[in-house]
Amino acid sequence: MKQKLILLRGCSGSGKSTMAQFLFDSGAVAHVLEADMFFQYGGAYHFDATKLGQAHTWCQTYARNALREGHSICVSNTSTTEKEVAVYASMAEELGVEFISLVVERRHGNDNVHNVPPEKVEQQAQRLRNNLKL
Repeated sequence: MKQKLILLRGCSGSGKSTMAQFLFDSGAVAHVLEADMFFQYGGAYHFDATKLGQAHTWCQTYARNALREGHSICVSNTSTTEKEVAVYASMAEELGVEFISLVVERRHGNDNVHNVPPEKVEQQAQRLRNNLKL
């Protein structure tokens, strides 16, 4: 089976983490990575917007290392712009792995686990709508 980098995109609360966990549990990927993992320590989530760039750099570095080790991975981030998608698409191309980008739609109406305010979720949705290539 060809090595893959699967990028799950969508608004906060859309179900990306649930889908990523399914891919991991089914054996389709060896690692699930999310920038939010950077903020999880001491058994709690400690979001700091000033460190968001560091979180994404951490996620990209971890992804690159896992791919270099020969693992298929899933990256689950909002990735609402083509610029954010391009980072992972370029990484996959450079390392010769299959790149799959999937948009996860919010259909269940659940709250997001990190309590992202509704106005931020709507901003994510608008960016995503504006950047999807249909």
